[in-house]
This record gives sequence, structure tokens and C-alpha cells, in this order.
Amino acid sequence: MSHEIRYSVNNAVATLTLNRPARRNAFTLSMVNLWADLLMQADADPDVRVIVITGGDEAFCAGIDLDALAAVDPSALARREFLTKDIHRVALTLDRIDKPVIAAVAGAAVGAGMDMALMCDMRIAAESARFSAAYVRLGVVPGDGGCYYLPRLIGPAKALELLLTGDTVTGAEAKDIGFVNAVVPDGELLDHTQALAEKIARQSPLAVSLIKRTVYQSADIDLRTALDLVASHMGVIMTTSDHQEALAAMRENRTGDFQGR
Repeated sequence: MSHEIRYSVNNAVATLTLNRPARRNAFTLSMVNLWADLLMQADADPDVRVIVITGGDEAFCAGIDLDALAAVDPSALARREFLTKDIHRVALTLDRIDKPVIAAVAGAAVGAGMDMALMCDMRIAAESARFSAAYVRLGVVPGDGGCYYLPRLIGPAKALELLLTGDTVTGAEAKDIGFVNAVVPDGELLDHTQALAEKIARQSPLAVSLIKRTVYQSADIDLRTALDLVASHMGVIMTTSDHQEALAAMRENRTGDFQGR
């Protein structure tokens, strides 16, 4: 397997570590395809309950490797298909994963690298984190979902400001505008993210997956439909062993890993 991404599982948390430090984790075509494949592997693994994506200590992701982009056929159709059939695989894979996905961001998350952080469910930033849409400075549009994810996180007005200026946002500024969940010292980033992931992993996996699914489904429907949807989810989950195990644990005042399934 390529060493462009390292993959490990610890305490029910799968970690994908982007591993091209010399290029600030700018991704090649092979790397982005491996990224999608590893996400599917984590999703299919019953021992994995939460997924973490990180670029290590120096940079999260500087977007697409410009050398890889230069190799693409310059025709309009080829460039379009390069995005839809290859680059967008990560976003489309994440869209169908019900397990929580957390981005742990240190250093630069630029262009499509920022988009890759946006498409995760939560983001933890190191103090060194720097985010920039950057596309406008190259005279192009955000190519990996930035115009979709960013307004949903921080509202259209602030999203447009960042997208139309390409300004860089620090970790602290990102926290202030609701872009990231927390900002921590660089040396604590992975430990903090792992602790959060393990806390979620100790919950009922069925409840966690249905809560995530309901949040995203509810964003695009009216209240009555959302309540009808959650009633169906609740009716199903209350018949499962997960629910019975959680009730038993509460009655017995037990703590620790959730054992039901």
C-alpha cells in the first residue's frame, strides 16, 4: 500500500494521517483515491466507531498537488471529469458514512485542503492552524465543495467574505466564527482529538450513526418531515439491543465502553 496516507486503529478510532510532509500533504490522484478507499475501509470495519483525519504536526493539506493538476488533459470535459470522477470521491464517500469524522488540523489547510477539513463532521484546530479558500487568488472557483460546506457552517455572508477574498483565518479566528469546534496547543492536538473520538466511540454506535444522519437529513427538510423522520428512527432504535444495553448501564450506574450492538 502507498505510504502517502498512514492508517491505524486504536480504541475504536481509525486515524488517516496524510503523509506527504515535503509537499505540505498536497494530494496526488493516487493519494485522493487511497483516501476514499481507506474511508470505505474504516466505514466497513465493525471495530471502528469514529474516524479521524489529520496531516500530522506541520500541515493539514495544501490542496491538490499542482504537478498532478498540470498532467490533466486541458480540455474542459477532461478537467470536469477529473473533479467529478476522482477528486470528489472523498466528499461523496464521506457523505454516505454514518460514523463521525473529525479533522485534526495543524498548519495549513488551503484550497481543496480547507475543503477536505470542511467536509468532516467536526474540526479540532491546533494554534498553528491556518485556513484559506485561496481559489479566488488563482482565478478559479472552489472545486471540492467549499461553496456548499462553508455557508452551512458559518452563514453565507461570512462564507462569501472568505471565499471572495481568499483571506487566511487563524485557528482562534476559525473558532470565533464557528468554523472549528476547539483550538488547542499544537502538542496537544492529536491527544485532544483522540480523547474526543474515544468519548464518542463509547456511546451506542447505532444511536451515534442515527443522530449524525438525522442532523444532516434535517438540514434540508421542513420541521414536520424532520419530526416524522426522527419518530421512525426512534421507533426502530428502541427495539435494539443497543438501547437495552444503554438502559441497563444507566440503571446500574456503569461507565466504560458501550458493549451493545
